[in-house]
Amino acid sequence: MQNDPRAAILGVTGFVGHGLPALLAAHGMSVTGVSRAGAGRLPGVDRWQPPTHLDFSGHRAVINLAGESVAQRWNPDARRRLYASRVEVTRSVVAAIGRLPAGARPEVLVNASAVGYYGDGGDAVLTEESAPGNGFLADLCRAWEAAALEAEALGVRVVCLRLGMVLGCGGLAFERLRRVFTWGLGGRLGTGRQWQSWIHLDDLRATIVHAVNSPSLRGAVNATAPGPVRNVDFTRQLAAVLQRPAVLPVPAFALKLALGGFASVLLEGQRAMPNALVADGFGFKFPNMEAALADLCHPAG
Repeated sequence: MQNDPRAAILGVTGFVGHGLPALLAAHGMSVTGVSRAGAGRLPGVDRWQPPTHLDFSGHRAVINLAGESVAQRWNPDARRRLYASRVEVTRSVVAAIGRLPAGARPEVLVNASAVGYYGDGGDAVLTEESAPGNGFLADLCRAWEAAALEAEALGVRVVCLRLGMVLGCGGLAFERLRRVFTWGLGGRLGTGRQWQSWIHLDDLRATIVHAVNSPSLRGAVNATAPGPVRNVDFTRQLAAVLQRPAVLPVPAFALKLALGGFASVLLEGQRAMPNALVADGFGFKFPNMEAALADLCHPAG
């Protein structure tokens, strides 16, 4: 059975997901939105289904972007929710694929992950071949990817996108940073020497479409721009684009007191490189931080 050019998206109403259906539609694909509401209006979505009744029959692709935000204190309850919203949801997706006859299964599962997989990489250049790190987030990402890769045994191509910090208007992280820097209260975090792997929102959405359409791309993929920067350099560039000072560094101990375990995401770093994407012919619209920040802070037109 030949599946229709249709994709199902979990997390379709989220920051990354809500602009994806229109982009997929521009590439000739129809979209089923998976949402707890089970209905709604979103450009590019012509069907809806609830996550409690996953049915991927007739779909060529499944895109799983579901996951509760890690930007919170990691108390035991939060850790359980973060695990459930990623690992358990992904297991449900793979189980739904497995309920279909072999000839009716989607061709590809594109599943989110994060560069937190590598833990604190220091100054090491991290590729998709690099070993996993240590800590809660690294363990979470490893279990998340393992759950998605179970679909390979079902004959499905699996792409695990290890996302860096996503820079985009409307995104919680970027909007908070822009607000703080606009007020003249920005500064490096801790020593500022930690590497930040990042990606412009437009490039991330294009990466997802590329992952759906490229049969040669599979396994772990660093969804990061080829120009990672140290936190201190990111701070300087954002301040320069906004024409504001950046002279108020935030000590590591203050971040740990305020944010608990989540502070490790800000104080540890990953110098991740998108080797798999580049080798597969993907071209970045915003390969460097200066161009990305200029586009986001001073959009043309």
